[in-house]
Amino acid sequence: MGSDVEIEHGFPHLETVRTAITALYKRLSPDTVRTFGVSVLPVDVAFSADEDPYLGVQRVAGAMVRHLRLPDARMIVSFREMRHAGSIELAAGPEYFIELNSRFKSHREDIGAALAHEVMHVYLHRLDLTFPGTRDNEILTDTAAAYLGAGWLLLDAYRESSVSTQKLGYLTPEEFGYVLAKRALVFDEDPSPWFTSPQAYEAYALGLARARRDERRPPLAAAGRLGRHRYTRDRRTARGSAADGYAFEGHDPTRVSFPCPTCHQRIRVPVQGRLRARCGLCRTVLDCDT
Repeated sequence: MGSDVEIEHGFPHLETVRTAITALYKRLSPDTVRTFGVSVLPVDVAFSADEDPYLGVQRVAGAMVRHLRLPDARMIVSFREMRHAGSIELAAGPEYFIELNSRFKSHREDIGAALAHEVMHVYLHRLDLTFPGTRDNEILTDTAAAYLGAGWLLLDAYRESSVSTQKLGYLTPEEFGYVLAKRALVFDEDPSPWFTSPQAYEAYALGLARARRDERRPPLAAAGRLGRHRYTRDRRTARGSAADGYAFEGHDPTRVSFPCPTCHQRIRVPVQGRLRARCGLCRTVLDCDT
């Protein structure tokens, strides 16, 4: 997406985003995900006023390649008039040809955001990780960029005013905020001091609130009083909750399944009161009250 567009808000793609986070943990392994604990830093993508845009864009592309540990991938970046922010030719490599919208030559502060998305396409291509359909695959790309430490730039490129609007990527601003918050809760890294856009900060706050709700859904012990009451009622009738994602299965013993608040893989545990559960995918240990 480029400038002067009507911007969608809220969380319309949330289930696809959550599926993308699960897919990253499955394809990469939790240990590999944890190697991305430090994000691309603002200094790595900053442009000085007198820097040549063609040299600068190669420098920033190199920073993305190093962040994603693609040492044998060479990004050849050029500018041209186009409708979208950028495009990439995905071939066997090691050279990949990226084209960026020519407006970035004068809006250099967003070059890092555009390259975060395009270079992530290369990373996922090499992982052979794709989702069916263009829209879902682009959501996967945005989610991976944000979760693995480059996508905060995509949220920071979101600006809205009476004069113009701009948003890059396929996620809504709040969904970018959600993925960045999920990352922040795992890595204890707060991206908000890096934002130059006040709208990005607001979207991150909304995403963080939504991410924290994931950690307070029953049968997690941190669930609030209303959630606990609803869960107790549903447990008596063995009914699940579409809103909270839990479902009861079988008898003797009855088990409850629910999504891991970190990676969204489903966890199954016996219904037997207080217990600690360990996610089989991301290995997060959770206090539960089943």
